[in-house]
Amino acid sequence: MGAEATPDFSGYATKAGLKCSDGRTITPDAFKHQDKETVPLVWQHGHNEPSNVLGYATLEHREDGVYCYGFFNDTEQAKNARTLVQHGDIKSLSIYANQLTEKAKQVLHGFIRELSLVLSGANPGALIDNVTLAHADGELVTLDDEAIIYTGLELHHADGESSEETKEETKEEKTEEVAHSEENPTVQEVYDSMTPEQKDVVHYMVGAALDSMAEALTNEETGQTVRQSATSDDEESTSELAHKDDEEEGRRMSRNVFEQESEGKKEEHVLTHDAIRGIVEDAKRGGSLKEAVETYALKHGIDNIEVLFPDAKLVTETPEFDSRRVEWVSNVMNGTKHSPFSRIKSLVADITFDEARARGYIKGNFKKEEWFAVSKRTTTPSTVYKKQKLDRDDIVDITDFDIVMWLKAEMRLMLDEELARAVLIGDGRDVDDEDKIKDPAGASEGAGVRSILHDHDLYVTTISVDDSAPPPEVVDGIISAAQYYKGSGSPTFYTTLPVLTSLLLARDTLGHRLWKTPAELASEMGVSSIVTVEVMESEQDLLGIIVNMKDYTIGADKGGEVNFFDDFDIDYNQYKYLYETRISGALTKIRSAMVIKRAPVGSALVTPQQPDFDPETHTVTVKTTPGITYKNKETGATLTTASPVVLAEGDSLTVQANPDAGKYFANNADDEWTFQHRAA
Repeated sequence: MGAEATPDFSGYATKAGLKCSDGRTITPDAFKHQDKETVPLVWQHGHNEPSNVLGYATLEHREDGVYCYGFFNDTEQAKNARTLVQHGDIKSLSIYANQLTEKAKQVLHGFIRELSLVLSGANPGALIDNVTLAHADGELVTLDDEAIIYTGLELHHADGESSEETKEETKEEKTEEVAHSEENPTVQEVYDSMTPEQKDVVHYMVGAALDSMAEALTNEETGQTVRQSATSDDEESTSELAHKDDEEEGRRMSRNVFEQESEGKKEEHVLTHDAIRGIVEDAKRGGSLKEAVETYALKHGIDNIEVLFPDAKLVTETPEFDSRRVEWVSNVMNGTKHSPFSRIKSLVADITFDEARARGYIKGNFKKEEWFAVSKRTTTPSTVYKKQKLDRDDIVDITDFDIVMWLKAEMRLMLDEELARAVLIGDGRDVDDEDKIKDPAGASEGAGVRSILHDHDLYVTTISVDDSAPPPEVVDGIISAAQYYKGSGSPTFYTTLPVLTSLLLARDTLGHRLWKTPAELASEMGVSSIVTVEVMESEQDLLGIIVNMKDYTIGADKGGEVNFFDDFDIDYNQYKYLYETRISGALTKIRSAMVIKRAPVGSALVTPQQPDFDPETHTVTVKTTPGITYKNKETGATLTTASPVVLAEGDSLTVQANPDAGKYFANNADDEWTFQHRAA
C-alpha cells in the first residue's frame, strides 16, 4: 500500500481479544469486512468544524485486530497534528463505530466510521465508551449500537518501523541498532523495555510535561522568555528545550524533561479534564465517585486528596427546626371560635332541678312558679409574647439565607404552639412563675386563657379509666361516658401517640387487629377524628381530651390580635423583634368537653350514691357507701347517715362525694348534689 503514498503514522485502531474495563471484548472478526477501506482522520472525534478533519486512514484487518495507516492533509491543523505526532506529543488513537452487534459482552460486528487522534492518557487501558444523546427536553439517551473505542496502544511514527516491518528486520540491523542504543537510546527503545507499571508512571509524567509545555507556549505568546534548567551531579547549567529534526532517527534522552526547576520544590499534580473524565467513567461503573477519586489518587500519588472534593451543599434553603410535632396546633387554633371582644362572658341557667320541671294542673289549685339558678362567668384578656434579638453584624454576614425571615417563622411557630397548649392543658409552668400564661381555671372571674384540662366541672366532665385493662375495656369506658358530653356536633379526640398506638395494637383472640386505622377507632369511639398532641405527654395521668373546638372562644380586641414589632437599638447595634397578642380564652358551653384520665394505680372503682331528700321536712340524709366520704361543699364538714341535715326556709345544701384513699370515681359528673328549701 506504500506505493502510492507514504503514511505519516500507523498503529492499531482496535485490538482483538483485549478485555475492556467495562467487561466487553472485541472479537477478531468484528471489523474484518472493512479491510482496505478508508475512513476520515479527525482530532478528538470533533465534528463541529471542518478544520477538525486532519486527513484519512486506511484500515487493515489482522488476526489480532484492525491496523491502520494515517495520512495527513495539507491544512494548517493537519500540519500541526503531524508535528505533534512526530514529536511524540500525541501517541494514542481511538475509533468511532456504530451499528455494533453485541452478545454476552462480546462485540461481534460493527462499522468503523472514523479514526481519531486523542491525547495520551485520556483513557488509560482499553475502553468502550457508548455515545449519549441529549434531547431537547433534557432527557439523556445512551445509544447501545454506537461507541468510541479506545485500546490504550500507541501509534508508530512514519520515520520509525511499523509492526510488520519490524518483523522483517535483519539480524545485522538489530545488532547495529542495539549497539547504537546502548550508547544513546531512543525514547521508543526505553519505553519498549519498561514493565506495564513503569509505563503507567511514564503516562502520568508525559501528561504533566505536556501541561508544563502548554503553559510555556502560552507565556511565549505573551512575549515572555521561558527557560528550563537541567541539573546534574557535576555541574549546574541552563539550557533551552529543543527538538531534533524530523529526519533524525529518534529523539535522544540527553536530559530528563520531567525534572522540576528546583529539587527542593514538591511536585504538584494537575488534575486534567481528561483525567476527570476517566474518574467519572470509573465512578459510573463502580457506583462511587469517592472510591474512583481515591483510586486515581493512589495511582498518581496525590496528597490531601480531600481538597479535590466539592464543598458540602445545603439540601434545604434554611436550617431545619428540631421541634415537637406541631400539626395539631392549626387544628386547635383554626377550630376555635374567634370573638372581636377580649372580654368573654357566659351565662348559665341550671334547669336540671325538679323545681324547673313543667307541672300538671288541677282545676282550683294554686299554680307554682318554676325555679332555677342563673350563674355567669367572665374571662378577661392577658398578654402573651415571644421576643428575640439579632446583632446587625450577624444579619449582614449571614448571606446563605434570610436569617430575619427564618427567625420570624420560628417565633410565630412557637407562639402558636404555646397558645394551643394553653387552650388544651395550660402552659405547664408553676403558678408563681412570672412567665406563666394566666389560667383562671375554674374561677368565676379571671384573666387569661382557661385550659380545658383544669376547667370547672360545669364545663368539663372528667372520666377516669383503668388503662391497665385490655384496650377494648378502655374504649368501652370512654364510650360509656359519652352521655356526659353536651358539646356541639362530633367532637375530636386529642391524645398522645403512645396512647393511640397502644389502642391500635389491640388484637382479638385470632390475632386480628380490632382497629386497623385511626379512622376506624374514631368511628368506634363516636368522634370525628383522632389528633395526636406531643405536649400532652407531659401530663402523666392524662389519656386524652374530647372536645369540639367551636365551643371554645378566643377573644381579642382590635389591636390585640397577633402583631409583629421590630426595632433597632443604636447603642448595641441590635435588631429586636417581638410577636405579641392580648387575648382571652374559655369554653362557653357547659359540659362541652370530656377529660379522660388514668385511674390511680392499684385503686378500686367505687360509685357514689345520691343522698335522700324529704321535701316535706326538707331533710337531707346521705347514704353509707364503703370507700366514700360525703361532705358539705360549703363548710367542708363531713356528713353521715346518722346526722341528717334539715334545711331552713331559703337555705340550700351542696353535698360532695369524695373517694377514700385507694378508690376512684368513674367520673365527676355524679359526685355532688344541691338541695334547697325554697321560700314559700
